[in-house]
Amino acid sequence: MPPERPATVADDRLSVGFDATPLLGRPTGVGVFCAGALAGLAGRDDVAMSAFAVSWRRRGGIDARLPTGVTSAQRPMPARPLHAAWTHGSIPPVEWFVGPKDVIHGSNFVVPPTRAAARVVTVHDLTVVRFPELCDAPTLAYPALIRRAVAEGAWVHTPSAFVADEVVAEFGADPDRVRAVHHGVPDLPAPGGARADGGACTAGTDRADGTDRADGGVGGLDLPDGCHRYVLAVGTVEPRKDYPLLVRSFAAVADAHPDVALVVVGGDGWGADSFAAAVAASPARSRIIRPGYLDDPALATVLGGASVLAYPSRYEGFGFPPLQAMAAGVPVVATAAGAVPEIVGDGAWLVDPGDGEGLSARLLDALDGGSAVEELVARGRTRARQFTWDACAAGLAGLYRDAARTSGARR
Repeated sequence: MPPERPATVADDRLSVGFDATPLLGRPTGVGVFCAGALAGLAGRDDVAMSAFAVSWRRRGGIDARLPTGVTSAQRPMPARPLHAAWTHGSIPPVEWFVGPKDVIHGSNFVVPPTRAAARVVTVHDLTVVRFPELCDAPTLAYPALIRRAVAEGAWVHTPSAFVADEVVAEFGADPDRVRAVHHGVPDLPAPGGARADGGACTAGTDRADGTDRADGGVGGLDLPDGCHRYVLAVGTVEPRKDYPLLVRSFAAVADAHPDVALVVVGGDGWGADSFAAAVAASPARSRIIRPGYLDDPALATVLGGASVLAYPSRYEGFGFPPLQAMAAGVPVVATAAGAVPEIVGDGAWLVDPGDGEGLSARLLDALDGGSAVEELVARGRTRARQFTWDACAAGLAGLYRDAARTSGARR
């Protein structure tokens, strides 16, 4: 085995530069990963973590979002010129902006070129390969960038063994350089009632059919007339989530349970028009509401009041919402899409992707309650406890160590 590369910090810890750009702006799943991983890594004594942002105007914004123990010092990094340069070559190396490091971790499908540091890139999923029709134009550039990084010796981190196998098969990556390290479960603070935009966490005119009368009061939501329970879905409205399927499946649920609404939490993404069309065509459209994007306290309240979480995705590389629901004691009905079975284990009821009738049936089972649902919830709590950010940090630290140890032999 080649000798380990010398650390660039005085106490022999590995110095790691972590791309924290996803922490800027409204949090996404990638941002949640960055926040959780950095919090876990900050508490370790074998790595010295520093964060950088590939952004000219917003780079200073990451300082307030970093946990104690993670530093941030960089030269300005204009995103568009750098991305254009890195797409076609290896100049300038990222050390020009962040200083010498042992490892550079690209947290969102792209890892910058380096002069000497080992490179690690997180590939969250391969939606862009499996379902390119579900992706927007910027995302379609990812496969070429991943392929190039792999060819140049970068190590790959994935959030699941499912995605790790896909990366090996699709890009011909060395299996020894592809490491599956599960994310943790995002912690939700004590339930509150505030929306992320400062308004009340109520349905109001955010009813998906455009009407504005509501009289319920469950989970911080004003539910439609006569509704006292709700099926919850959490995530950006985009084609991969297949919310039109959920809307169609909810029609049967609404027929059987006049007291149940469907609540879809999350902002509009690319392709949200198909969801709006499905709602407009639904006979239960007056009972489908959209509170919009919610901050963590409001989400905790809404999640805690749900009767069941529906997760009807066509493809997933991990899946935060099911784990959050399982941790909160909410039954989960999900599609067996991508990595979902690996993540939820026996803690959720699974149906085939695209199976609207199966989804309706399982949602009805969850709403009917009984011992089977109680047992499902207990299994879900147990499963969710296996996913921690400390375990994620330990896995990433081991990956950094292996990447740094071998990079010297390849240069």
